[in-house]
Amino acid sequence: MQNFSVGGMSCAACSSRVENAVKKVPGVTSCSVSLLTNSMGVEGQAKTEDIIDAVIKAGYTAKPKSEEQEEVQPKELKDNTKKLKKRLFTSIAILIVLMYFSMGHMVGLPLPKSLEQNYLAQALIQMLLSSMVLVINQSFFIRGFGALIKRSPNMDSLVAMGSASSYVWSIIVLFQMTMKIQNQAYLIHQLYFESAAMILTLITVGKTLEERAKGKTTSALKSLMALSPQSAVILENGVEKTVPIASVKEGMTIVCRPGSVIAVDGIVIEGTSSVNEAALTGESVPVDKEKGDSVSSGTINENGYLKIKATRVGKDTTLSQIVKLMEEASATKAPIARVADKVSLFFVPGVIIIAIITFAIWTFISKDIGFSLARGISVLVISCPCALGLATPVAIMVSSGLGARNGLLFKNSKSIELMGKVNTIALDKTGTITTGEMQVSDLYATNQEETLLRVALSLEEKSEHPLAKAVVKYAKENNAKLYETTDFKALTGSGVQATVDGKIALGGSLSFIESKCLVPSEIKNKAQSFAEAGKTPLLFTQDGNLLGIIAISDTIKESSKQAIQELKNMGIKTIMLTGDNPRTAQCIAKECNVDEYYASLLPNDKAKLIEKLSKNEIVAMVGDGINDAPSLAKAHVGIAIGSGSDIAIEAADVVLMKNTLKDVSAAVRLGRSGLRNIYENLFWAFIYNVIGIPIAAGCFVKLGLTLNPMLGALAMSLSSFCVVSNALRLNLVNIYSTKHDKPKHNKSKHNKANNNIVNSKENKEMTKTVIIEGMMCPHCEAHMKSAFEALDGVTVTSISHKDGKAVLSLTKDISDALLMQTVEKQNYKPIKVLN
Repeated sequence: MQNFSVGGMSCAACSSRVENAVKKVPGVTSCSVSLLTNSMGVEGQAKTEDIIDAVIKAGYTAKPKSEEQEEVQPKELKDNTKKLKKRLFTSIAILIVLMYFSMGHMVGLPLPKSLEQNYLAQALIQMLLSSMVLVINQSFFIRGFGALIKRSPNMDSLVAMGSASSYVWSIIVLFQMTMKIQNQAYLIHQLYFESAAMILTLITVGKTLEERAKGKTTSALKSLMALSPQSAVILENGVEKTVPIASVKEGMTIVCRPGSVIAVDGIVIEGTSSVNEAALTGESVPVDKEKGDSVSSGTINENGYLKIKATRVGKDTTLSQIVKLMEEASATKAPIARVADKVSLFFVPGVIIIAIITFAIWTFISKDIGFSLARGISVLVISCPCALGLATPVAIMVSSGLGARNGLLFKNSKSIELMGKVNTIALDKTGTITTGEMQVSDLYATNQEETLLRVALSLEEKSEHPLAKAVVKYAKENNAKLYETTDFKALTGSGVQATVDGKIALGGSLSFIESKCLVPSEIKNKAQSFAEAGKTPLLFTQDGNLLGIIAISDTIKESSKQAIQELKNMGIKTIMLTGDNPRTAQCIAKECNVDEYYASLLPNDKAKLIEKLSKNEIVAMVGDGINDAPSLAKAHVGIAIGSGSDIAIEAADVVLMKNTLKDVSAAVRLGRSGLRNIYENLFWAFIYNVIGIPIAAGCFVKLGLTLNPMLGALAMSLSSFCVVSNALRLNLVNIYSTKHDKPKHNKSKHNKANNNIVNSKENKEMTKTVIIEGMMCPHCEAHMKSAFEALDGVTVTSISHKDGKAVLSLTKDISDALLMQTVEKQNYKPIKVLN
């Protein structure tokens, strides 16, 4: 994506016109313009020069963002408040004097005696003072009439036309006063010089408030940028040197003292400390770091002296990537914003037409040009396309900032909106629901645990199997000591054998140990109970004596159960996907209380299932591994665990920096709050214009309801400020509070479903189990699986050559005969089909 800074935009009509102009450039595949940050993101193969030329022809300016701008502080994010304040305060000072001469006598303020009856002098003073205000705020006229000339009117056009109409009419009246000496007392009340100046001043008030509020919406991004260190202390030939951050290269040794900000992503090579990572993860508790641990740029070294080997520098650091993600999110548009964009394209021309018609009708009805002009000007200055244009981006910006402060990174606006609509969340098991690390869960010794652990450690230490590593880790943590071990043999698929302390020792599965010695029924039952619980039991013997069982399992993360329950409480269907065997999957699914689970899935099976679910539901997929990347890409919203693979993070729309599933429910709350805020903003933006324009046009004059142009300008100036302020309320949302959790609609049927089912009846699927004889290995399973899924409406939920079963999920009524015929064609023997 190419990123640009766009200048000259003042309302939604501007951003829409820039967007449409750039989309017409050959080679541009998509374009998104943000009124909030005055930025533009363009995708495609178009030349930079052609894109800039299209923006200029549309009446605006553009220039590409450099990497330095993106890394430090983009120009478009610098607060423009000082400049506006200067204009505002100068305008107000002049306006006060103008109001004294134009309306002071109405409230009892005396004029100088020399001016009391000199109406022409009063008019000239008003003209001079209002002219000064018009010159100070000339930018409205330059941009507004410039846009009109290019046939792309915007909000500045409305303001310029309203103010200019008041000023020009007053000049005409002033000339009449010079010709009609007797009517000067009457004509001076037809002057609108104060309206011309007041309109500009009040709009500037609104712009100033809006800029201040917009500055607050980008505060999260600015605070992250402020964390980017400008220099680093490197260690070179034993000498410490302070250098600009741009000079730091990968492989250099960085020195970080207590209280300093870590300048790069790297690995600790010396020292220990506690590091505050709140800026990146939102977690306030410092994390202990020692030799071999990774650290990130922008985090704070609290109390130790660290030497760090730089692994990622500059724009490749975690902090820079987060800033880039937030910038890209603010440059994209949520789908809901398209409605406002379409309206804003026709809004300003429509308002101008309404104002002209209003003036013409009232001139015909009342014959009072002053009154008619006031009605037309009121229509121009009360209409506000800005509120429409800001309704969505300000809510998106505040939402993404709130997420970033809590370790939730949204890559685009669309993902924030969709998180608010998600009703189904699929969760990968290994590494997402579980830790992904095999650990000892149970120990059952027939005699002494110490002997069991020592023999197990001595046997498994030389094995490379993941189960062996879990045993070794557990034994060492419990201070088990090694026996002298010789003649080690790894028996593939069975276990291990060695001479331990001068005696033959064995370790492995129940079937392997049974083939070598007698296993008491008590031990056999215990091993089977572990297996039924989804654990892997390893039995150990020495010199023919059974020492006991060590059960291994992939443990569930502490936060997973609570997070899944929170999602269910919000009315979201939870589905677990895993490549693990059905028995283990069933145990994990039952313990976590998910609504559905699917086992024995290959990566492409997961992707197909997500694609299928996405046809009827808004689906989010949560995963961490390379094998999850296809599924993350297929889901409406892909959510990657921050500690997962780079490929998964690249494929995802949302990244959870804290590696906990509780952040999934937090992301849903944030999405729902953001979406609700967008709806509120759009409602008020539309309703403001729907109500305000008819009143300004004089439709309710007979009811005594009219609108002075100055009040219209005040209303216009405050409308955008109110929209932005409403979006800022999102900063008060506690995304981890379950207090307001509730389903979006009435509680759905899936919340009552049995959590052990593999396929939901809600989806109108049926399950059939085919008993097959002749499958000998996983290749046979894959062969048979492909054959079944070649049938329309068939998904293989699980298949096992050991059990001789294939569990099928059917979305169509497929006959048993066709299923058996499919088995025969693959040269296997179908026994029967269970419905």
